[in-house]
Amino acid sequence: MMKLFQEFKEFAVKGNMMDMAIGIIIGAAFNKVIDVLVKKVMLPPLSLLTDGVNFQNKKIVLKAAVLKTDGTPLSDEVAIGYGAFGEAFLDFLIVGFTVFIVVKFMNRLKRKSQDTKDTTVVTPKDIELLDKLTQLMEEQNALLKSKVN
Repeated sequence: MMKLFQEFKEFAVKGNMMDMAIGIIIGAAFNKVIDVLVKKVMLPPLSLLTDGVNFQNKKIVLKAAVLKTDGTPLSDEVAIGYGAFGEAFLDFLIVGFTVFIVVKFMNRLKRKSQDTKDTTVVTPKDIELLDKLTQLMEEQNALLKSKVN
């Protein structure tokens, strides 16, 4: 039990838990933005193009609802809601494309920061040290080769 607590403490202290929490919070907020973008910005013009069809209500009825004479339902309708599926798929495409763009941008910044010769971005200390170590080893190898010949 103590080892499990120690591992959790290391996990939390290293920042993994905070990074995860921040990612989840931003992801939830991002989901709300995408939901509004699809439902309030993209679907209304699409609905106009299709003569006012509301895609959320589009469905294939497999079995109609059966009502009693007083109007209360005796059995519910069974339907395939392909409009809701289309909306969810549109959400997925937008989120996927946005994440792709963000990851592509982050990878470009990461590559730029790892290039020790590029002075426009600060290179992380560990990359600088590895680069210096590589340069020293190359110089040492060149010296050793010149002494052998």
